[in-house]
Amino acid sequence: MNLPLQFNPIPYPLWRRAGLKRLRPLLNGLTTAEADGLHGGAAPASPAHMAHYLLSHGILPAGMNVSDTRDALAALSALPVERAERDAPPPAPEVPVRYPAQWEPMEAIIVAFPVLYPALWETHAQIIEAVSAVARADVLLPDVHWAGAVWLFLQARALADLSRVRLLLLPTDDIWVRDYGPFHGYTAYGERVLLGATYDPLPSYPQAEDDRMPRRYATHDEIPLRPFALHTEGGNFWSDGRGTLIASEGLYDRNRHLGRQEVERQLARTFSFDKLFVTPSLWREETGHVDLLVKLADANTILITDAALPFNGGRLKQARRIFERETNAAGERYRIFTLPAPMPFLNWGVFPVWRTYTNSLTVNGRVLVPVFGLPSDDHALGVYRAAMPNHTIIPIWCREASNGGGAVHCLTKEIPA
Repeated sequence: MNLPLQFNPIPYPLWRRAGLKRLRPLLNGLTTAEADGLHGGAAPASPAHMAHYLLSHGILPAGMNVSDTRDALAALSALPVERAERDAPPPAPEVPVRYPAQWEPMEAIIVAFPVLYPALWETHAQIIEAVSAVARADVLLPDVHWAGAVWLFLQARALADLSRVRLLLLPTDDIWVRDYGPFHGYTAYGERVLLGATYDPLPSYPQAEDDRMPRRYATHDEIPLRPFALHTEGGNFWSDGRGTLIASEGLYDRNRHLGRQEVERQLARTFSFDKLFVTPSLWREETGHVDLLVKLADANTILITDAALPFNGGRLKQARRIFERETNAAGERYRIFTLPAPMPFLNWGVFPVWRTYTNSLTVNGRVLVPVFGLPSDDHALGVYRAAMPNHTIIPIWCREASNGGGAVHCLTKEIPA
C-alpha cells in the first residue's frame, strides 16, 4: 500500500502522552491501554485473561484456540525469567573506547517485545527467529505475566532456537531499544564497556525507564558501564570499528545547549575515532537519525536511499556526495549502492512516515532487511545481495513498525562478543 494518506496503528503509548490522559477511557477501546500494567493498567495476570487478550487482538499462537492457549499458559507458569531490576553497574574507566562495527562478532541482540502492540508481534518474532540462529536474543518484558504468552507465541511458530532466547524482566517505556539501549565498546586493553547516553527526546511521554535501561542491563550482566554527557540516540550512529564514525546533523540539534565544538569534544572523549562524517537529517522526519539515510555495510561499502525521493532529494544528494568525495579513516574509497525510496505518507493526516531500507541489522553473517509489502521490496533485497554477497539476506516484515518511524535497526541493539 502506497497511498499518500493512511490510517494505521501507531506503535507508541498514546495513552501516556501529556494532554491525552483524559482521553484514556476512549483510548482503552482503540488501543491496548488497559493492558499497560507498568503505567496504571492491569497486565493480564491469569492464563484465562492472557488467552482472552491474545484472542481479542488476533495474536493467538498458531494452531491454538483459546482453551488450548489457556492450558498451555498455565503449564508455563514456572517459565524462567531473569530479573534485571538492579541499577548499580560496575564502573567503567573514563577513557575513549573503540565502537565496534556491526559486522564484528556479536554475542546478543536485544529487543523490547511489543506486548502492547499486537501488530508488531509478527515483526519481533521474525527478528528473534533470525537472530537466534546465530546469536542470543535478549527479549525485554515490562511485566513477568507476559513471559508465557511471548514464549508460547514463539514456540508455536517453531522457527526460533529457543535455547538462545533469554527473557529479561526489564521495564522500559517503549520498544525502540536502538535509541535508549547501551552503546558498546572496547578499551585499549580489549575490555568490554557499555555506555549510557542521556535519553530524553520525547518530552510528551515518560522516558525515565528507557533512560535507566542501560544501567539495569549492565548491572544484570555485570558489564562495566559509564554515562556520557551527550543527549543522543543509538539510531544516529554507524561505526566501522576502524576509526570512522557516521552521524547526522541531529546530533547537534539534540545538544544545542553545548554547541558543535563541545559536542565533538564530548564525542572524542567517549569514542576513539579519526574521522567523523555528519550527514544532513531528513526534512519532516522526527528522529533525525542517520540510519534512515544510509547503511554502513562494511568498512568501505555504503548503501544509501535513492535521491529521487520527493521532498528530501536534495538532502539525500548531499549525503551521497559526502561518501563519493571522501575516504574512510583508513584512506579507502567507498563503494556506493543505491536503495529504492518508498514514497512517504501521512499517517492519520498528522505523522509523516518515511519507510527506508537502510534501517537493517547485520549480525554474525546475516542481514535483517525491512520489507513493507511494496513492489520495491524485491529490488531492495537484490541490492543487499549485490552489496553484501557473503551474507544471508533475510526479509523482516516492517509495514506496521514503520508507522513508528523505524524498522529493524531501530527495534534492535547489539551486544558484542
